[in-house]
Amino acid sequence: MLYPGTFDPVTNGHLDVIRRACRLFDRVIVAVGTNSGKRPAFTVMERLDHLRRVCADIRGVEVASFDGLLTHAVRDFGAVAVIRGLRAVSDFEYEFQMALMNRELSPQCETVFLMPSPGYSFVSSTMIREIARLGGDISPFVPPEICRLLLRRFREVAR
Repeated sequence: MLYPGTFDPVTNGHLDVIRRACRLFDRVIVAVGTNSGKRPAFTVMERLDHLRRVCADIRGVEVASFDGLLTHAVRDFGAVAVIRGLRAVSDFEYEFQMALMNRELSPQCETVFLMPSPGYSFVSSTMIREIARLGGDISPFVPPEICRLLLRRFREVAR
């Protein structure tokens, strides 16, 4: 299974989906993808390091990165399917279109949708970055070490 995302930053919602996926599948590759349409707070290498730290105690998780089409990453990693988290109905519409396009590009590419716990259904990395940038408390939404790293990053940028 391949769980792709930008993970900028990794949130407790991401970790919830990763843990759920690991209960269903022996091997879950959490893959940081590059997205030229986004301006990440952290580099790909930093995000890989963050994921390795926060997933260290989750059995069956591998952390990697990819560039390009998701269907190529599925093939390159030898995955049988893609895991996508669904927080709300609005996510479903976009993710459904992406799943259909991925299947069109690669007929063997399946998508498995997992919903996070209700307490994380409103959490997004974009929101977390914005709250942190404006000096709000993000500690309920991200692992403690990610909280410290993100707040430090925004203090550095403000200088």
